[in-house]
Amino acid sequence: MSATEYTVDLRDIRFVLFEQMKVHEQLKGVARYAEFDRETYDMMLDQAAMTAKDVIAPLNKVGDSPGASFDGKGNVTTPPGYKEAYHAIVEGGLLAAGMSPEVGGIGLPHVVDVGMHEMLTGACPAFAIYTGLSRATANLLQTEFCPEFFRPFAIQRIMAGDWAGTMCLTEAGAGTAVGDNRCRAERTEDPNVYHLTGEKIFISGGDNDLTKNIVHVVLARTSDAKPGTAGLSLFLVPKYIVNADGSSSDVRNDAFVVGIEHKMGINGSATCTLALGANGVCKGWRMGKEGQGMNVMFFMMNEARIGVGIQGLSIGSASYLNALDYAKERVQGSSIDNMKDANAPRVTINKHPDVRRMLMSMKSQVEAMRSLVYSVANRLDRAENGDPAEKEYLLGLVELMTPIVKAHCSDVGWEVCSTAVQVFGGYGYTKEYPVEQNLRDQRISAIYEGTNGVQAMDLLGRKMRQGGGMLFMTWLDECNKELERAKATKKMDEEVTALERARDHLGQTAMHLGALGMQGNIKGAMLQATPFLNLFGTVVLGLHSVWQARVALEAIEAGAAGDDLKFYKGKLANARFYAKNVLPRATSLAKSIQAGDESCMEEGLFE
Repeated sequence: MSATEYTVDLRDIRFVLFEQMKVHEQLKGVARYAEFDRETYDMMLDQAAMTAKDVIAPLNKVGDSPGASFDGKGNVTTPPGYKEAYHAIVEGGLLAAGMSPEVGGIGLPHVVDVGMHEMLTGACPAFAIYTGLSRATANLLQTEFCPEFFRPFAIQRIMAGDWAGTMCLTEAGAGTAVGDNRCRAERTEDPNVYHLTGEKIFISGGDNDLTKNIVHVVLARTSDAKPGTAGLSLFLVPKYIVNADGSSSDVRNDAFVVGIEHKMGINGSATCTLALGANGVCKGWRMGKEGQGMNVMFFMMNEARIGVGIQGLSIGSASYLNALDYAKERVQGSSIDNMKDANAPRVTINKHPDVRRMLMSMKSQVEAMRSLVYSVANRLDRAENGDPAEKEYLLGLVELMTPIVKAHCSDVGWEVCSTAVQVFGGYGYTKEYPVEQNLRDQRISAIYEGTNGVQAMDLLGRKMRQGGGMLFMTWLDECNKELERAKATKKMDEEVTALERARDHLGQTAMHLGALGMQGNIKGAMLQATPFLNLFGTVVLGLHSVWQARVALEAIEAGAAGDDLKFYKGKLANARFYAKNVLPRATSLAKSIQAGDESCMEEGLFE
């Protein structure tokens, strides 16, 4: 493969799905998935891989410059090829793959859908934002909060590619402080219909030419609402007024784009400023009850946060594979053993120790992220369709892992993309190769859908305290069980010891921060929220690396040969490398957090 082409790691995706998590066996007894088997899943994965490489990936560079355009009259035009690709995704069943057949979907397990989503996102992250938001909107409309008027047809319209969806939270002057939103919703004679006025900013896909209509999911407050998030309500605001039969009329709702942002990356995705009710009447249909806005919106936000984690994984994977191909092709210098011999044969850079270190750093972290992200999706499948007695337990683990998936995977994805640029050297900094765009496209993931700092505060201030720390104890129990399984192999002692040490540092640090909170030093605790999330994420990826290595060891002992043997040995190398080169970060983070430094909070600084 060429280092300029997009490639997918189907071998590792299949390893995670069918060897590590045994999805095809685990879900065989679930009625919803009774018609699916390993062959069906493989076929869908192959289709997604082919679509990603042949249809979506060619849009990545084309869409980067000049990106989406705005005509100054409220209309956005997406880059060339986006419209055709969107309809190819729809017609191939890939947009609706994880939705139930009742609404036009295929009904695949979440975890298989995530595998397909990873490939499509890595091919062109900016394009994937449109499909991802539409899918998230459709999932929100499946809940009990969907207005009765839209219930008979809205999901089907999205799945058919006629409608798209957006998520409209952010306002100028509010940003992450969503409770400061000022967008207003006035009641009308129809108790379900409101007139909205205000402005939303940074709205991904706020307008497009891909679909006939767009349904904006908008947070706003009634005139007599409580201050803060408790006073926010949620509304469906269609771009075109919808007829009773679900068709879109020719009447524009007064929800117009008034500008788009010119960004560092994801330029094919139109990031819009949306004016509501500025020149006429903007109609919105209430979702749920007044004041339930944030509770309802979290259904969509949590899905979006996992989607951001997938972005970190997918762009990181694409960057690693580009760097690997380049390192195999690029001839430079002689081997380290022959450096003093001016006549020594030149070698490809994948023979140089420092390049191999960088490649191994990327490989071990990308593959551990894949395991983490897929495990969260697998737990959702089991929670929704498995033993009802396990549902609360499984959803608790999903809830605990969501901020780690969003924040840690986006941070690690950025690190991987940066390392890939370094492997390319000077060429990595040019537009000749895709890794410079990958780096720019990846940077936003730490910011949108709740900044990583917000994710860290959510993890430490809410998830770690839930049920008196029961979510964390549940995860620790899972961690300990995997450590026991790895110990039983008697061939992973160093990796197990390193992970046990990191686990203990994590537990001690959690107790330290909990004690600060009990003493009333909330600022001191929250000052360490981001380092704590990084510590937790580092340990979590270490656990997944050990898990994968154990499964690979079992395959080797069962007689794996050829390319399979090489693949499984790579998993063992991952675990060794991660234990000795990445897990030590947990020790330093734990020491730093427990040192309790609060110097940045001193009065007079930064004033």
